[in-house]
Amino acid sequence: MSTKNATEWLMSHKRFDAHQLKKIPNRTYSIAITSGKGGVGKTSVSIKMAKVLSDSGYRVLLVDFDTNLSNTAVKLGLPITDNFYDLLSAKKSFEDCIYTEGNFHLLSACNGNYDLLDNEAGLDKLIVDIMVEHEKEYDFILLDCPAGLSKESLSLSAYCDYRFVVVTPDRSSITDSYSLIKILNTKYGVSENHLLLNKVSSNRQYEKLVKSLSETVSNFLSCRLPVLGGLNFESLEVDHFDRLLLKDAGSKIHKNFINVLRRFVEEDIGTTLSTSKSGEDSSVPYASNSGVDDLEQEVQLGS
Repeated sequence: MSTKNATEWLMSHKRFDAHQLKKIPNRTYSIAITSGKGGVGKTSVSIKMAKVLSDSGYRVLLVDFDTNLSNTAVKLGLPITDNFYDLLSAKKSFEDCIYTEGNFHLLSACNGNYDLLDNEAGLDKLIVDIMVEHEKEYDFILLDCPAGLSKESLSLSAYCDYRFVVVTPDRSSITDSYSLIKILNTKYGVSENHLLLNKVSSNRQYEKLVKSLSETVSNFLSCRLPVLGGLNFESLEVDHFDRLLLKDAGSKIHKNFINVLRRFVEEDIGTTLSTSKSGEDSSVPYASNSGVDDLEQEVQLGS
């Protein structure tokens, strides 16, 4: 299947636009967590989002689409397997390939699988097949996309109902994220992406980052960029960031993430997020320490 035909096939399966989703009860929501640049915390955000949603009672499937450089299993302390390739090559069933922990299900990718290198054609179709065939089993299907602008990742991001673009304050992350948004808009017709700012050290930095990216998109593209909020974290040590975000339910960044996710679930999806299992006080304001209260929550772009 040619790249053009594969893209057309993927998009032909997409049945709803984002603005229609609130009107459809009891459906599965697909969300691509993506970024232009690596190292921005995208996989950690994907895992945290899946865990919080599953703890809140939702059935969640997290799919690691960084097909031969998987980090989801590593960050969760799980054994590295070749289940993704086994599923692709029909050696195992979907049920035999996923890790389950209550409402949280994970299809992790491979790490350095030689056979997968020679059999990457059709990976995007495999993911769509999984989403279509198993959507009734889940409330949310989250796709942890690889950083960058591969055609497969772009097609799947465009296919999903929502896209979370994770951006950090460094210039290369901002530039690469704009490139991602531009191609999704101009080549795939995507008219909305959600912006999540990560590892922001101050309100001033947050405001500067939102202003820079939103003005650039506004000047050159015609799309909407709702701002989810920001995660405040000053340390650049990845392991320390993961420990606080993924394991420390009492940390400020954990509470900050709960607030950001609750806003999206309630305002965009139109449902509720219960965080009693995670120890979070639901009365904490949405934008705790993120600077969101000082900004409009949604930047309307384009004509």
